[in-house]
Amino acid sequence: MFFHALTLPESLRQGIADAGFIECTPIQALTLPLTLQGKDVAGQGQTGTGKTAAFLITLFDRLLRTDNGGGQPRALILAPTRELVVQIEHDARLLGRHCGFSIQAVYGGIDYDKQREALRVGVDVVIGTPGRLIDYLKQRVCHLKHIEMLVIDEADRMFDLGFIGDLRYILRSLPSFDRRQNLMFSATLNHRVMELAYEFMNMPEQVKVHDDHITADKVEEALYHVASKEKFPLLLGLLRRESMERVMIFVNTKREGERLQALMTANDYTCRMISGDVAQEKRLRIMRDFKAGKLPILIATDVASRGLHIEGVSHVINYDLPEDREDYVHRIGRTARAGAGGAAISLADEQGVLSLEDIETYIGHPIPTQWAEDDLFVADFKRAARPLRSGKRPNAHHALEGIARKRSRRRKR
Repeated sequence: MFFHALTLPESLRQGIADAGFIECTPIQALTLPLTLQGKDVAGQGQTGTGKTAAFLITLFDRLLRTDNGGGQPRALILAPTRELVVQIEHDARLLGRHCGFSIQAVYGGIDYDKQREALRVGVDVVIGTPGRLIDYLKQRVCHLKHIEMLVIDEADRMFDLGFIGDLRYILRSLPSFDRRQNLMFSATLNHRVMELAYEFMNMPEQVKVHDDHITADKVEEALYHVASKEKFPLLLGLLRRESMERVMIFVNTKREGERLQALMTANDYTCRMISGDVAQEKRLRIMRDFKAGKLPILIATDVASRGLHIEGVSHVINYDLPEDREDYVHRIGRTARAGAGGAAISLADEQGVLSLEDIETYIGHPIPTQWAEDDLFVADFKRAARPLRSGKRPNAHHALEGIARKRSRRRKR
């Protein structure tokens, strides 16, 4: 199905053309005929297949055909992470640039007063994380009584991150479910998510893109079994052997990410690390550099595994296999986006291999195993200096020992 075959307002058509969209992806072809008729939809499809464009096109079409709000928000998009909010805002401004709507992202960690003032002045579309939005609602900076369209993206992640209480608080602030259109999209729709859907949606159509594999078709997967102490030598060998233009390396913890960044830097690889603990402004700056090609390697925890669209990611490397099988799908979905190809390499050590069977059962196929020859391991890598303990100078330990010795001599006197 082609976008020009859809009956859409001309201003929205111009935004679609600016984005370079011509032919609908499978999830768009299945959902748009339903959503453009005003039906509620809970959509599931492979990550990176165009779910964001599907709900944004429906949202702008609906708002262009009505005229309500009086300065209060008319559409609300909720997402679990700040990075995903920023990504959706970017896509919304691109698709809706000719529609004349004011769009405001609302998320924590940055621009508190700026976001507050924008909501106070009045906006049409709010894209936000639950916590910051609730803060403004409780201050009565704005209200949600004129919401015509509600979108929940990555609903399963809302559960995983503990947002379900906040989500229900926001839902109780909206008009009744039969007075608005409700859309929910995610790469996975499990039982608890569908229970939530039937609770706040108006008889939703459940739409799934069926495929032999839950992972994207053009991702070339590979798995290496390796001892934990050999993971970094193997990673260096892969980086040297493969043609890796833009790489995302996933780890399970912030501590492991910091250790890996130190090792990579010591061996002359330019990289940065993001996790949930990194300040928001810094995270956004790192993401901008990575998207612009200024940063070739990004190390990340699963804060970056969901929903982010970054063109040209040639390789995703699971330095740690994820403990949650669904996170494997989201991680490798950062490559091979919008029809492009890509590679996903996973390193399974003694701990990570415990998750392998569950991951392969979930994705419906075994990850092809490759065996590393001895010459692929880099033996002469530089070791990173040990990080200092927080708040202590390099000679703090010796200074404390000196103080103890002085006190001991006084007692003897």
